[in-house]
Amino acid sequence: MTTELKNLKIELRLELQNILEYWMTHTIDNKNGGFIGQIDFENNRNDDADKGAVLNARILWAFSAAYHLSKNEDHKNTATRAFEYIKNYFLDPEYGGIFWSLNFDGTPKDTKNQIYALGFVIYGMAEYYSISNNEEALAIAIQLYKKIETYSFDPINKGYLEAFTRDWQLIDDLRLSDKDANEKKTMNTHLHIVEGYANLYKVWKDETLRQTIIELLTTIEIHFINTENGHLRLFFDENWIEKPDVFSYGHDIEAAWLLLQCAEITGDTTLIANYKKHAIQIAEVTKEGIDTDGGLWYEYNPKTQKLIAEKHSWPQAELMIGYYNAWQLSGKQEYSDIVLKNWSFIKKHIIDHQNGEWFWGVNSDYSTMQKDKAGFWKCPYHNSRACIELIHRI
Repeated sequence: MTTELKNLKIELRLELQNILEYWMTHTIDNKNGGFIGQIDFENNRNDDADKGAVLNARILWAFSAAYHLSKNEDHKNTATRAFEYIKNYFLDPEYGGIFWSLNFDGTPKDTKNQIYALGFVIYGMAEYYSISNNEEALAIAIQLYKKIETYSFDPINKGYLEAFTRDWQLIDDLRLSDKDANEKKTMNTHLHIVEGYANLYKVWKDETLRQTIIELLTTIEIHFINTENGHLRLFFDENWIEKPDVFSYGHDIEAAWLLLQCAEITGDTTLIANYKKHAIQIAEVTKEGIDTDGGLWYEYNPKTQKLIAEKHSWPQAELMIGYYNAWQLSGKQEYSDIVLKNWSFIKKHIIDHQNGEWFWGVNSDYSTMQKDKAGFWKCPYHNSRACIELIHRI
C-alpha cells in the first residue's frame, strides 16, 4: 500500500500541473481581460461566452491553493489575474455584492446576488490572501461575509436564504441551475458558505466568525444530514420543511470530508467528534453509488428508484478525498482501495489525455458527455483540490 500511495502522489503532482497548465494555456482572455467563459468538449474556445462568478472564484482559489505547493510564480500570477478581474468586474461597487454573470466584455449581465457565488468568492479571496498578504483581498472576503450575515442569515429559523436581487431584495427564482428545486434553503449553498467561512477564519481569527461557523455546522447537522440513511437532504423551505429530492452521491462524499475539515478549523471538539462519525457513515452509504469499474454514479432518485446513469467528473474527485479521509479515520483498507480504483477509472475515462483537463464525464456506455471542458460550472476546482488534498494527506 505504501508503494501504491507514493506512486499515486507522484501521479497527482503531475496531474495537478497538467490541469493548471491547461487553464493557463487555453482560458486566458487577452482581449477582454480575465478568462474566457467557455471551452467545449472538443476544446473549441467560445470567446463570446458569458463569464460566471463561480468559475472565476474557483480559478482564484485553485491557483492560490496550488501555489502553496508549487511555488510556481506563473500560478501566483494567474491567481492575481483572477483576483484583479473579480475585484474590477464582478464586485458590485454600488450594493457590495457579486454579479452572478458578466457579458464576455465584462459588462454586468445577471446582477442577482446568489449566496453560493458569494461563498466561493470568500473562499477564493481568503486563499489568495494567504499567498499574497493582499489586504484588499481580505477586505473583500470580510465585506462579503458581512453581506451574507446581514441579508441571507435567517435569525428566526437559522440557516441561509439562497438568493437576492442586486439591491438585496427578495427574488422569485432562487435556483442555482435549471435542475435545482426553487427553494429558499439548500444543502449546496450551506456547504459552500461554511467552506468559504472556514477558509476565511484560517487567515482572519475573528471569534464572531468562528461562532458563526460552529452554529452553521450545527444547523447543517440538524437539517441536512439524514442520519437514518446517511445521505444529505438537499432542499427545504424557509421553515425547514423538506422538499424530498435525489441522493446526490458527489455531494454526499464531498460533505463527508469537507464538513469535518471545517469543524477541525474551528477547534470545537464536540463538532469534530460528530463530523468524524458522519464522515464514516456517509462514506459507507456512498458505496451504493460506486460502480464495479470504480467510478461513482451521479444521482439516484429513491422515489422512482431510477439511477442517473452518468459519471460526472467532479464526484470522482470528491470520492478520492472522501474515501482517503475515511481511510485516515478508520484504517480500513477497503477505503484506500476505493481511492486507488477510482483513480484508475479517472485516468481511463475522465482525463482528456489528448487535449488536457478532464471531460465533464461519461455516459453509462463510456461515451464522452458532450458538455463543457471549461465553463460556467466546469472549473479547475474539484479536480485540482483532489490533487492538492491527497498530496498533502499522503
